[in-house]
Amino acid sequence: MSRSVALIDVGMTFGATRAVSGVSFTVADGEFFSILGPSGCGKTTILRMIAGFLEPTEGRVEIGGRDMAGLGPNQRPTAMIFQSLALFPLMSVRDNIAFGLEARGVDRKTRRAKADELLALVALEGYGDRTPGELSGGQRQRVAIARALAVEPEVLLLDEPLSALDLKLRQHMRAELRSLQRRTGVTFIYITHDQSEALAMSDRVAVMSAGVVRQVAAPQVLYADPATPFVAGFVGENNAFEGVVVDVGEGLAALDTPLGRLVGRAGPGLTRGAAATLYVRPEALGAGEADLEGADPGDANAVRATVERLDFEGAFALLHARRADGAPLVVSTPGAHLADAPKPGEEARFRFDPRAAVALPGPADHG
Repeated sequence: MSRSVALIDVGMTFGATRAVSGVSFTVADGEFFSILGPSGCGKTTILRMIAGFLEPTEGRVEIGGRDMAGLGPNQRPTAMIFQSLALFPLMSVRDNIAFGLEARGVDRKTRRAKADELLALVALEGYGDRTPGELSGGQRQRVAIARALAVEPEVLLLDEPLSALDLKLRQHMRAELRSLQRRTGVTFIYITHDQSEALAMSDRVAVMSAGVVRQVAAPQVLYADPATPFVAGFVGENNAFEGVVVDVGEGLAALDTPLGRLVGRAGPGLTRGAAATLYVRPEALGAGEADLEGADPGDANAVRATVERLDFEGAFALLHARRADGAPLVVSTPGAHLADAPKPGEEARFRFDPRAAVALPGPADHG
């Protein structure tokens, strides 16, 4: 894999506070790479170290195989889009886009031609003479992207740029960002705390907590095969069943839990007799069925729970139930099959295929 950006054992300390510790990952040329994690986990600190606004306490940042130590933001092949966008309100859209080129001494005619080219790229032809205040939130976002691209960076750094937008506009803009990244071929490194953004847009995602990268993988792998309890709990909705490992073999692990023996795929590091947690996605449980008298209580991977409420969300519905051990259970069912789902107040059995669950060492961790 060609390396566009590499972080090698990077750490950052502010006084007595350890913000980032031992972070290593590579980002390939032309990749859309996201760093996902809760507020305060160190993701923006990493972005600022890549940009050159901060020098790491230890380790190094490389871009294109070159050590960036001692090089400021204006000496690196990067551009950064901040959460606030930081557009100049009294400048025209065209002049905002051309600002970085003017700072580099590019002549007016070339600046104008480049700005108009980028306006077309971000679908804002005819908006060059307006000011940012005359644009919608999504249009301002596109101007900020065009301004960053004007200086032809090798790497575009984006610090939660969609967080101020409403839900529908965020969904629209993330599709536009992904499309734009593919058209330009520029490496994007995107910071977010929104897992749906990271999963929808990224080629790969680094999941962080407490200053440490917990897993780097493609979105589908993070969702289906989390490597740590934190990733299992943070990325998407998950049901956690804590227990003790009683058997491991042929890629499967059996756990004795307060709800009986449950079986799932064996994650890394499992040992017999040790505490572990089995994680099951809501959609893997299906809709369940109302409990019937005389039903076999020994059904494999069948979890009994009482439905407390149902949240209809259009294409699917979420059943919120309570397990016999008092823990909540969330089950997803297609909206079209809602008539067949158990009703609030009913006890039901919810089954899952062992291959649709994963067991990881230790207790559940939700950060």
